[in-house]
Amino acid sequence: MATDDPNTTTKPEKPRLMTRVEGVMRLKHYSRRTAKAYRRWIVRYIRFHDKRHPGTLASAEVTQFLTHLAVKGRVSPSTQNQALAALLFLYRDVLGVDLPWLDTIVRAKRRQNLPVVMSRDEVRAVLGALPGLQWLMASLLYGAGLRLLECCQLRVQDVDFGRNLLTVRRGKGAKDRTTLFPAGLKSDLWRQVETVRQLHRRDLANGAGWVLLEDALARKYPNAGREIGWQWVFPATRVHLDRATGRGWRHHLHESVLQKAVKAAAREAQIGKRVTCHVLRHSFATHLLEDGHDIRTIQELMGHKDVRTTMKYTHVLERGPTGVMSPLDKL
Repeated sequence: MATDDPNTTTKPEKPRLMTRVEGVMRLKHYSRRTAKAYRRWIVRYIRFHDKRHPGTLASAEVTQFLTHLAVKGRVSPSTQNQALAALLFLYRDVLGVDLPWLDTIVRAKRRQNLPVVMSRDEVRAVLGALPGLQWLMASLLYGAGLRLLECCQLRVQDVDFGRNLLTVRRGKGAKDRTTLFPAGLKSDLWRQVETVRQLHRRDLANGAGWVLLEDALARKYPNAGREIGWQWVFPATRVHLDRATGRGWRHHLHESVLQKAVKAAAREAQIGKRVTCHVLRHSFATHLLEDGHDIRTIQELMGHKDVRTTMKYTHVLERGPTGVMSPLDKL
């Protein structure tokens, strides 16, 4: 029964679960990819249990879901652990439930796979089969050890032609780092940046010229999104119109463009290995080790948090798993 008593207070409604999930992910500054993956796993978990609220579920239901993924879904250990990480986030950070049974759930043991590495001749063949823009991007993956998205998300101000350095912003683990870029790519990279400048001038003349920035940065510097320094080195071919603001903006070139090009180039070069964009990064680290460069220097260039991650490349050197020459080669 309603009451007009001014002293009567009504409890504010709790926001819906997924609204709370979105809010906490923004608060913790999760990357778009992490947020997208966590949302997908949380929704999948809820649907698996007939849309029951996660607050009513416990250890048995979490284990049942993870077992279903492993047995029925046949997902990899890393995928299973990603699902578990999403559920840990849901219970601890969103629902505020610090339950002891979360620590007792067994994580899937990840396989210790050796990275696929191409020889220098194979790298040369793959790069030689790529067209202009894709050749430049793939050359940066191999020549600077960039991850795929790190290359796609390079901005004009991140290229230092004076010192032959690239600055990687918010790489894996939200870390910034600097890495070299090959002197042989300097003129090609310069021409690409000049092409971006001309494209940006045309976009500005047409009332567009914006790029997406992080929310906090966009609030602090409202016009930064139209400055040349923030433009993508590898922009998309189309301008998108934001209906809410009326701004025309360009995204960076989608990563799938380079992924498809590298796979096609590997087929054309008749490489028998499973070649992906990340294989070019693996080859960068391995070839630096072959040339005798220090493991700590390579760790910094790769942006690895732990040197043990970099050490895995010592197991794929052409000299053998331990760097020792076989006695058969001395006969």
